[in-house]
Amino acid sequence: MEPIITIKEAHKIENVINKSRFIAHIKPTESEEEAKAFIAEVKKAHHEATHNCSAYTIGDQMNIQKANDDGEPSGTAGVPMLEILKKLNIHNACVVVTRYFGGIKLGGGGLIRAYSGAVRDVIYDVGRVELRSAIPTTVTIGYDLTGKLEYELDSTPFIHRDTSYTDRVSYHIDVVEEDYDQFIDFLNRITSGNYELTKDEPMRLPFDIDTK
Repeated sequence: MEPIITIKEAHKIENVINKSRFIAHIKPTESEEEAKAFIAEVKKAHHEATHNCSAYTIGDQMNIQKANDDGEPSGTAGVPMLEILKKLNIHNACVVVTRYFGGIKLGGGGLIRAYSGAVRDVIYDVGRVELRSAIPTTVTIGYDLTGKLEYELDSTPFIHRDTSYTDRVSYHIDVVEEDYDQFIDFLNRITSGNYELTKDEPMRLPFDIDTK
């Protein structure tokens, strides 16, 4: 499974440009049906808006790409929005920019900047993630080893998702497939082999690539 980039979660932000309100809504969508449903949901919530322009990409190779100006002059909204999704390499996501007209016309160039800027801003505000093939693992150790493991774990590429406590401590750690041998070496070095390890089948898991 090749890594792909998408957004972390559903999100929205608002910009005001020359008295017009631009509300950018974005959501991860795995299919065109999900994207269309999201567009319909936003349109229903903002049915009094002047425009609800949209764009989405679907598929590992962005096999499906759609854009809609929703009444704005042709090429001033949907396509610029789609171009930002492509420029930032966003897969499997749908964005809708709602506009409440404020009485001042922006012109073609102004509209392009407003719509593309709204998409760029909402993507960077929510943050992008890289979906990489990784192995979910559970490492169980005694309490006497927890301090050393937690200290050393912070300086590794392994993702510590969660911890559970019983008579021993279990760490739920995601490991990128190509780092798995390094992970085993790490565990053996830190615990001198005093650990129990279970793992699941590899799956695509999110790794942050944007920091605020």
